[in-house]
Amino acid sequence: MTDAATPPVPPVELEKTDITPYLAGNTGIRGVTTFDSGVAGPHVAVTAIVHGNELCGPIALDWLFARGVRPVRGKLSLAFVNLDAYDRYDPADPFASRWADEDMNRLWQDETLNGGDTLERRRAKELRPFIDSVDLLLDLHSMQNATAPLYIAGPLTKGRALARAVGTPALVVSDEGHAAGKRMRDYAGFGDPASEKNALLVECGQHWEKASADVALETSLRFLQATGAVAPDAFASELARFPAPAPQSFVEIVAPVTIATDDFRFTDNFLGQEVIASAGTVIAHDGGKPVVTPHDDTVLIMPNRRPGKGLTAVRLGRFVEGA
Repeated sequence: MTDAATPPVPPVELEKTDITPYLAGNTGIRGVTTFDSGVAGPHVAVTAIVHGNELCGPIALDWLFARGVRPVRGKLSLAFVNLDAYDRYDPADPFASRWADEDMNRLWQDETLNGGDTLERRRAKELRPFIDSVDLLLDLHSMQNATAPLYIAGPLTKGRALARAVGTPALVVSDEGHAAGKRMRDYAGFGDPASEKNALLVECGQHWEKASADVALETSLRFLQATGAVAPDAFASELARFPAPAPQSFVEIVAPVTIATDDFRFTDNFLGQEVIASAGTVIAHDGGKPVVTPHDDTVLIMPNRRPGKGLTAVRLGRFVEGA
């Protein structure tokens, strides 16, 4: 194996969706719209663009807005999260607008939300009362590499159960998150085993591949069905164009790898979801320290091909029985 170079920018097959018509919202929070059925039920939300260069989420939300989707019970919210980063998106340099000042999906703990002054922290503080009101969350994301879509379901049984109820994508990853900070899907009650609140983060595919938009839409529709926000037979004609959900596989992350130096290198061009047969296989070097697989049949989840000190380089997992 040889040291892997930084990969080229993948083709940009998706166009940025104009979300201007939805920015006013109706909640007093820019970019957040809530529809109330007037019938008792949970507050269900679908969120997009926590990262400004992830284009599939706005496409899915635009579809829901354009077709006038409304809840049959409880509330339904559609929210665009990191507006500053999305404003900066440029297809000529699509990696540059992931965030404006810092990663907005590492800010969801009290010490961060209560302090600091960056564009992302200001926006997170603005969104916090809304997120506090949500019972069931689907957060739409995409990935650096063109691998099969997957759920990030968190470490709890309830997250895996919600992923199973929605039914697609087929790969469900259960992990504790990142050393750099909490994701929105792990915030407060979402990450509390005693709370009925629940959340899923779905990685819909490579950031700019056309198929990621289909995954974002299908997952959103099935999520709304599974949570009871819409009737069980809603979206029948749209869902008919997708294959029947495949049986799900579950991966438990046992060793997230956080980069310790400014000299991190993978030993091969790992894209993600590779299964490394033998324990102790060297998959990277972090400065002078080898990074090795902790057990036989280690699954590599979302290797970071643009690594930096303090970031998650890769998550190392194993296949386990389902929820």
